[in-house]
Order: sequence, then C-alpha cells, then structure tokens
Amino acid sequence: MTRFVFGRTAVLVVFGRTAVLAACLMLGGMLARPAQAGDAVCASPRQMDGFRTCADVAKAEAEGSLVLYSPDPEEGSAKLLEAFHKAFPKISTNFIRLQTGALYQKLMTERRAKAFQVDVLQLTDMGYVLDFQKRGGYMQYVSPEMDGFKPDNMSTPKGYWTWSSYIIAGLAYNPKLVKPEDAPKSWKDALEPRWKGVMNAKTATSGLQHVTWYELRKLYGDAYFDKLAALQPRAFDSYVQQFDRMISGQDTIAFTAQYSAYLLAKAKGAPVEFVFPTEGLTATPGVIGLVAEAPHPNAAQLFMDWFLSRTGQIAYDTIMSLNSPRADAPPPPGGKPIEHVKLLYPSDWQDFLQSRPAFAQSWATVTGTR
Repeated sequence: MTRFVFGRTAVLVVFGRTAVLAACLMLGGMLARPAQAGDAVCASPRQMDGFRTCADVAKAEAEGSLVLYSPDPEEGSAKLLEAFHKAFPKISTNFIRLQTGALYQKLMTERRAKAFQVDVLQLTDMGYVLDFQKRGGYMQYVSPEMDGFKPDNMSTPKGYWTWSSYIIAGLAYNPKLVKPEDAPKSWKDALEPRWKGVMNAKTATSGLQHVTWYELRKLYGDAYFDKLAALQPRAFDSYVQQFDRMISGQDTIAFTAQYSAYLLAKAKGAPVEFVFPTEGLTATPGVIGLVAEAPHPNAAQLFMDWFLSRTGQIAYDTIMSLNSPRADAPPPPGGKPIEHVKLLYPSDWQDFLQSRPAFAQSWATVTGTR
C-alpha cells in the first residue's frame, strides 16, 4: 500500500501542548506593552521588483534576519521564506511551525517572560487574532499593498492584521474505496450510516473545524452532531494526517477536508476526490500581522509589503494551494476561483467566539475525546 507524504520536517520545529483560548483570556494584561499607534501609509512608497514598500530597506538588510511563527506545513513555510530570501539575500529567515492553539500558547508564554523572538505572526483562528489585538500584541503598520484587500479583510483600525488567505473545506474521499455515485454530495450526506468508523475530522483546536461546526449548527441544529457522533469520527490536528489516512485506506472519507490539502494531494497523483457540498464550503481566514516588540521590525515591514503584494500572494498561493483575498491574484494551480464557490463563514465573529465553549463540549462528544 502506497503512502503519500505531503512534506518534510523543517529544521526549526518546536512541539508543545495545545492552548485553550479561554485559559489565555485569563492572563489579562500580563503581556507585552500595547502596540504603537503607527502612522498612515507613507506618502511615497518605494517601488521594488513587483511590490511597493514603506519599509527602510537598508535598515531591514542591516537587521539581517526575519522570524516567522506559522501553523502552515513546514515545507510550505520553508519555500515561502526561501522566495523572500531570494529577493533579499542579506536577510536570513527562520520559522517555527505549530498548530495554531499551541503556537499562540508559545507566543503568550514568551511575552510574559519578555522574550520577544518573533517578527511576523500567522494565525488561522479569529479568536486568537482578536485576542492578540486586544492585548496590544500587534505592531500597527499600514502597508501600501493593503489597498489590494477589501476593508472587511483587515483589522479596525487598519494595519494590525490582514487576511492572507481563505482556508476552505468540504468533504473528500478515496475513489478506490468509494464510487463517485456513492460519495456524499452534501454535509447532510456525511451522516449516512455507511461512514461509521471510516471518517476522520479535525480536532477542537482547529479554527476551521470550529467554523464548520458553527455554520452547520445554524443550518441543522445540535441534532446534526448527535448523528455525527454516532459515526465515531477520528480527530487529528493536521490535514496531513487526515489525507494520509484516507489515501492509505485507513479511513474512507474526510470531514472538514481542506481544499488546499486536496489540491496538493491531487497534484502528486494521490487517489483522492473532493466534494463541494451543496450547502457551501466552510471557510476561515488565514491572518497575518507584525508583532509588537519584534526584534527585526524593518525586516518585518519589508516582508509584509512583499507578502501582501500580488507577487507575494501568487508565491504563497502556489506553494500552499490557497486562495488569496486579493482580487487580482489568480486561484492556486488546479483550483477554482474563490468567487466561483459558495462560502459559509461567520458574519459576526464576536458571536462565533462566544460559541467556543459550546463547540469544545460538542466536539469532544462527537470525537470521543471527553
């Protein structure tokens, strides 16, 4: 039986226990100083190769380093930073990869200890994003490339964080084990008894899984998850684990299957098919921001300008198989344009955040982890 592997482990990887946002909220004002107010975008951005910047390039190169914290797969982050380093060879790059909850816990621990090690932060859970902003954790920097994004894809006030991608999910299955006519066509079809014991999903630490639960609960109520629990789905932290198990035949279908993971697997010739549920794909944003007290603030600003530009977004989307919020950025290779798919995501993020305890309890029951 062939095993398909999505990526190799990066040199710089830190492992830790997953944080629970509720615990982080209890830490109050024990963190770093509030973010600086920052100015509006500079009047005359410097034109670089494929992007505009307000950063001081000479100072960025003198700092000579950039550190990224990200929940993205190691191989993808390594390729992304390699592309930036190629454009600016005087700036070395490093990253730490952890699942979003564990990454946020690590960040909070460091900031309580006044250990400021990270320049750029990527998160995939709006709960942590809004919590970090409330704590003054972000540096405010209004990139000239932010004009390529919609206002609702950015923080208020502008400049603290920006949506860097749409992370979307549906259902996926192994066509060697499931005929196309027997595959689920909707989220409701995923409740059929035939999927008992052969389905996997994400853990409760996944922001995308929370969104899926939140949106399906609005459509079908709590009864949906009572029926899903009866199917005994297995839960995993990473989409790599989900797809590896499905492709190898350990599981048959994936619930909350990331579209980007499907595109990456399909490009490698893996036996996998994707379902666009009739109700719509669930979605959560990937969010990027610069960190207050960053050790390399000029390099961080330069990276942000490059990353948010069409040039940077194309590089990122090609590497990660994600869809960009930029209207002028094409879809990832082999993927559908975001405007051609129906998306389900919270219209009220505060209400979404308040549902976290209910979600955690419900999902623990569904996955048998309580």
